[in-house]
Amino acid sequence: MKEKKKKISLDFENHRLEVIVRQCNFFERFLGLMFTRRKNAEALLFEFNQPTSIRIHSFFVFFPFIAIWLDEKDKIINVEKVNPFKLDIKGPRNFKKLLEIPLNKKYSKEFSFVVDN
Repeated sequence: MKEKKKKISLDFENHRLEVIVRQCNFFERFLGLMFTRRKNAEALLFEFNQPTSIRIHSFFVFFPFIAIWLDEKDKIINVEKVNPFKLDIKGPRNFKKLLEIPLNKKYSKEFSFVVDN
């Protein structure tokens, strides 16, 4: 199966970021970053057909990551740094997309301002 990549542009507190993400299919949504090695982890995009309010967790994710919830126009609704083995992360209501950005060498510098806030 061929991986689907997509470029997402984000505006966050006077910062403009472009990040290439891997679009997750239905089954990949269940795994997310679980069991991934930090150095190999890539940014993931979860897209939903309808607005949703699902919760996420970080069980078996052995490194911190940034969760970014987006609306249908890629506008940021909420951002949260997620630490490993957190049971219940409640996102906002009615989001259409979720990004999981691993805090590794590839992304940490670019997203350091998110972690600092």
